[in-house]
Amino acid sequence: MKTDWIGYHQNKDLLRNEVWSLLKQQAASIGDCFGHIPNFVNADMAAEKLATLPIWQQAKTIKCNPDAAQIPVRMRALQDGKRLYVAVPRLTDDRCFVELTAADLQRQNVSIAESALALAKRSEGKPAPAGAAPTKRIAHKALACGKLVSFAEMEPIDLVIVGCVAAGRSGGRTGKGAGFADLELAMLKEFGLVQIDTPIVTTVHPLQVVADSRLPMQPHDWPLNWIVTAGEVIETNTSYPRPTGLNWDSIRPEQLAQIPILRKLREQD
Repeated sequence: MKTDWIGYHQNKDLLRNEVWSLLKQQAASIGDCFGHIPNFVNADMAAEKLATLPIWQQAKTIKCNPDAAQIPVRMRALQDGKRLYVAVPRLTDDRCFVELTAADLQRQNVSIAESALALAKRSEGKPAPAGAAPTKRIAHKALACGKLVSFAEMEPIDLVIVGCVAAGRSGGRTGKGAGFADLELAMLKEFGLVQIDTPIVTTVHPLQVVADSRLPMQPHDWPLNWIVTAGEVIETNTSYPRPTGLNWDSIRPEQLAQIPILRKLREQD
């Protein structure tokens, strides 16, 4: 399976294809998983299990990825009265996060379920998840009642949820290969919004949990502290070092060309 981001790390390319194929073979994915952060069976149960953890219950401000697999996580965050930040697709705006709260949605007459679904990643120009109609109208409505914010306008983040294609019990992870999650976290660290001890969590299907040896970590990779499936909570107690900010050596030319805030930070560096 070729994606826009294939070829940067051959072993991870192979692993992602194996996981996508396995999810499809085992009927564990919802919709087409190839090339995406896979939506998975019992994602709602994984979100419910996450919500039982103290790191969730103590968090007031959460950053979550916009993928369909984490729709139940975003719904639960809003239901629990948390401030939710979701990145603008591909970070193509200077104000590259949307801030949402349940109160904002209520004022605009948008349900929590609608907003969580609308933010599911349509960033690649792909069709919305099944059942999303009329998603285009809802997406505009959700973004309108949310607030586009710059890094300078954001509150410190208490908990980060990232999407994964594969995760290892020692904290290794890979997304679909685009590198946006690592970039977002590095920029949040640059602005003091994510700290050295801010928990980083993923919700995945058990088939996405792989041997640690399959997930070599690079200096710009952000490791996981927790992995949550429908049936298990894994505290990784990771020994992988966390990046201290942006690693300019790892940023690809096309990322610098396409992400305005990166260019501004580069100029200031």
